[in-house]
Amino acid sequence: MAGSLANTPINLSPEEKLRMLKCLAEELKLRKHSPRTCKNYSFIINTFLGSSQTPREFLLHYAERSRSRVRGIYFALQFFYETVLHQKFSEDIPLAKNKPKLPVVLNKEEIKAILETITNLKHKLALSLLYYSGLRLSEVIHLQWEDLDWGRKIIHLKTAKGEKERIVFFHEALMKPLREYGIDKRGLILRSERGGLYTGRTIEQIVKQSCKKAGITKRVTPHTFRHSFATHLLEAGADIRHIQKLLGHANLQTTQIYTHVANRDIKRLAELL
Repeated sequence: MAGSLANTPINLSPEEKLRMLKCLAEELKLRKHSPRTCKNYSFIINTFLGSSQTPREFLLHYAERSRSRVRGIYFALQFFYETVLHQKFSEDIPLAKNKPKLPVVLNKEEIKAILETITNLKHKLALSLLYYSGLRLSEVIHLQWEDLDWGRKIIHLKTAKGEKERIVFFHEALMKPLREYGIDKRGLILRSERGGLYTGRTIEQIVKQSCKKAGITKRVTPHTFRHSFATHLLEAGADIRHIQKLLGHANLQTTQIYTHVANRDIKRLAELL
C-alpha cells in the first residue's frame, strides 16, 4: 500500500491543496526545521501537487539535475507522505548517493588578501566571523552581542544547527573590529540597513565581490571560510576531535574530510624525496 500510494498521482481541489500545504508548514515548524528547509520543502511539494504526477514521474523530471537536488526532492516527498498523508513512503524509488567532494580551501595569504580589499567595516566583520570562528553562514547572521564573552574569550552559540549550543574561541583578530563596530552592543551583531536580519544573499555577494577584487579565481562561497578555518587548524597540529567540537559536527567522519585537503602530511611525504 505504501508502494501503491507512492505510484498514484494526487489530484486535489485548490482548497485541499492549500490545506495540505498549511499542514506541511505546521509539521515543518513543529519539527524545528530551518527556515531554508521549510521554504524549499514547501516549494517542492507545491510544485509536486500541481504536477498531477506520481513521485517517480516527478523525480524523473529532475533526473538530469544534480544528485543533491534529486535527494532534496526525494526527502521533501518522503516528509510530505509520512507526516501529512501519514503513509509510509515507497522505498523502491532509486536514490543516488552524493559523491563526496573535497572542499575548496583558501590559504592564509588568500584570506588576508580578501579581507584587505574590504573597506566597509560591517562587510569585513561578516567574513572575519566566518573564518576566525569557523561559523556557519546562518550562525553569523543570528549571532548576538550577548553571545560574546570578552573576559573568557569565548563565543557561546545559542542558535547553532539542530538547536545544539556550542562554544568556540573568541579570536583576537575579531576583537578590534567588533569594538569599532559595536554601538549599543545588544541584540543582533549584523543588521540590515532597516535593522533586521542580514541576509545570506548579502554575504554571498560580499564574498563574490571581495574575491574578484583580490584576484581569487577559486570557487569561493561563505562556507569556504569555514572549510579554511578547519583545514588551517588541522595543518597547525590541532586534534581533529577538538576541531569537530568547534565545528559542531555530530559525527567525526564529517570532520575527517579535512584530512584529505590538509597539506601537513603531504609536505612530510615530499621531504622524503
